[in-house]
Amino acid sequence: MTLQKRRAAAKKFRPETVRLLLVAEAPPCDTERYFYFERVDRHDWLFRYVWEGLTGEKPVRETKTEHLRTLRDAGVFMIDLHEENISEPTLTELRACVPDLVERCRALKPSAIVLIKSVVYDAAYEALRDDGLPVIDARMPFPASGQQRKFLVAFREAAAAARVSM
Repeated sequence: MTLQKRRAAAKKFRPETVRLLLVAEAPPCDTERYFYFERVDRHDWLFRYVWEGLTGEKPVRETKTEHLRTLRDAGVFMIDLHEENISEPTLTELRACVPDLVERCRALKPSAIVLIKSVVYDAAYEALRDDGLPVIDARMPFPASGQQRKFLVAFREAAAAARVSM
């Protein structure tokens, strides 16, 4: 049920044309938290820092739905490499998901792809590049555990390379 709930939430905010596809590691283990859930009251790190990285503004929790619509209208979409809630997947587990990721990326036909979290880059970058997909060569941390500033710098550079701004 949770995967279906996440897919329904993401579908609501999927752009017709994907300009910038973000690929994160996996959905949070806390099933009440997810990038596309409109009411997340804590630890919404990825959404918060993606928004700030693209707009230069800190998001307002009460207007997350509006922010998600703005991302959709700008052609920004996020998917996970591993689609199930999994705590600390290994590189081997993530690499096993890469063929499916390549197919999902092909289907979305993004103008650019940014990989979020170093292990996602390590698992998927070469396969996406070798398949001819427009993946940006940028390795960045996940925006939590003191890595928020490093993420913002790397993410802003990747978004600029993808020619996406808001």
